[in-house]
Amino acid sequence: MTTLDFTPRPGAAPLPRMVLAQAGAEARAMLRNGEQLLLTLIIPVLLLVGFSQAALVDVGGSRIGFVTPGILALAVMSTAFTGQAIATGFERRYGVLKRLGATPLSRAGLLLAKTCAVIAVELLQVVVIGGVALALGWSPHGNPAWVLLLILLGTAAFSGLGLLMAGTLRAEATLAGANLVYLVLLGLGGVVFPLTKFPDAVRPVLELLPITALTDGMRSVLEKGAGLPIGPLVVLLCWAAASLALAARTFRWE
Repeated sequence: MTTLDFTPRPGAAPLPRMVLAQAGAEARAMLRNGEQLLLTLIIPVLLLVGFSQAALVDVGGSRIGFVTPGILALAVMSTAFTGQAIATGFERRYGVLKRLGATPLSRAGLLLAKTCAVIAVELLQVVVIGGVALALGWSPHGNPAWVLLLILLGTAAFSGLGLLMAGTLRAEATLAGANLVYLVLLGLGGVVFPLTKFPDAVRPVLELLPITALTDGMRSVLEKGAGLPIGPLVVLLCWAAASLALAARTFRWE
């Protein structure tokens, strides 16, 4: 006869299990939040449909082929930067991060879980936006591996900026600042308007923005079928390294 052992075995779960559990909770929270859903899915899809169908700007080729890479880049920014900054800012204000810091899940594990949640939501965005674009006649080109590399580096760059803002500013200031930056980069980052429409004097500055680098890289691969986009990748790598380093030095958990 088998004897059941009910002896307590206190101790934390393995780190991968804790990270996956926290990542699942983070992803569900993002998708259940109406404002987050509007920001991450509804607005990008509406912009995709609107700017691909309305002849507002001459893009010199296929309108859906030009707009789709920019909207995919915008989706990465909306999740990794705007949504994460606002959510983390209010978690810090309400003491959620402080309480999570008292659990067996380490701070590194928490940041890893947040990153996994962001990537999971981005995968959903790519599927939805890509599906809508294909239905509208989009024909992508290029190597998917370069697209994945651009998305990962773009995620790192925007996550660093989002955590930098959320970890240093008050929640209300983060909310206002993240939305303002989102609108400014949407207008100036070449997402739906070609950079050739801007004055020559400001174009070199705009090309150094992370959203511009991500948009240009995605567009060069998906629209033109180009090879590894070295320039955009270097810009994104610099933004990622600088923002994550600053966030690590200045982030306040309370």
